[in-house]
Amino acid sequence: MQVGLTGLAAILLMIALANVIMDRANRTEAASLPEAAATVAPSPSATQQSDPLAEVGVVPDMPASSPTATPTAAPAPALAPEQDDAPDAR
Repeated sequence: MQVGLTGLAAILLMIALANVIMDRANRTEAASLPEAAATVAPSPSATQQSDPLAEVGVVPDMPASSPTATPTAAPAPALAPEQDDAPDAR
């Protein structure tokens, strides 16, 4: 019986300790700033859409003098009818 009462007292102490830790965590969370809050005003240049590769200087080399050729569709080759190797069942 003494072991049962000691175990019960230990469980009650652990629950009380967990309650103190949770209360302190809730107070700290309520006092802190939310992570999503902006701390500085956004600059107007942030809304401009720009090409990050062009800013760094990585752009493809495109010849300016030659016009772009449009691809032409080649006619599909005519398909021969399939030949049947099976004998006719007459």
